[in-house]
Amino acid sequence: MALLERHVSDGIARIVMNAPARLNALSNDMLAELNDALNDIAESDARVVILSGVGKAFCAGHDLKEMQAGRQAEDKGAAYFASLFDRCATMMKLVQSIPQPVIAQVHGVAVAAGCQLVATCDLAVAAEGTRFGVNGVNIGLFCSTPMVALTRNVPRKAAFEMLTTGRLIGTSEAKDIGLINRAVPAEDLEAETTALARTIADKLPSAVRHGKRAFYEQAQMTTEDAYAFAGDVMVANMLDRDTDEGITAFLEKRKPDWA
Repeated sequence: MALLERHVSDGIARIVMNAPARLNALSNDMLAELNDALNDIAESDARVVILSGVGKAFCAGHDLKEMQAGRQAEDKGAAYFASLFDRCATMMKLVQSIPQPVIAQVHGVAVAAGCQLVATCDLAVAAEGTRFGVNGVNIGLFCSTPMVALTRNVPRKAAFEMLTTGRLIGTSEAKDIGLINRAVPAEDLEAETTALARTIADKLPSAVRHGKRAFYEQAQMTTEDAYAFAGDVMVANMLDRDTDEGITAFLEKRKPDWA
């Protein structure tokens, strides 16, 4: 059975984590397949990506059994863990560096590196009743790498409380602190996520690609540098032939011809 299912339809790429018995844990193989899928999609005509999981959970984080085996192997230990967290970070960064927006379609639980994955995705829609947490501290492993994504999504005090208490939060609190965009009834999860993806996919792809890249790059800059950078991005966007068509169509009160 493949660890990932993926397909593209009408501009929307779907990546489905398919390891329900392991709660879609980010094993070595899962990380490798996610990395390959994201790289492939980055070079495709897809306009937006939906990332989901099958079974009881969206993602339960790293595969603890695999990690313990890595600890005990004679030729692994520290080198194994360093490689694991580096490969995980590479995949997480890829989510934000590919040109297409990535939407997490979340259900069940998203904890530890699974919560990190939700925080890393550009957008997130969750089924009501989903639980989120960076609960590694409960077993003596502070979620330091999930912390990176979490603290870039939610207020610091909320993040620190989650990290130090290991407390799981529900969809209402997750939405209030900005970890997810919306919470919907479980039976509507796929439809609502697809509707959001469709809205984005119907926009001019080059404009969205300009915007996603600029969104993350300017966030790391001073305000002065961010305005200078964003101005350059706007210039490049304005000079796009399809942007010219989009503005002209708006002024002429017609649909743009972006075909």
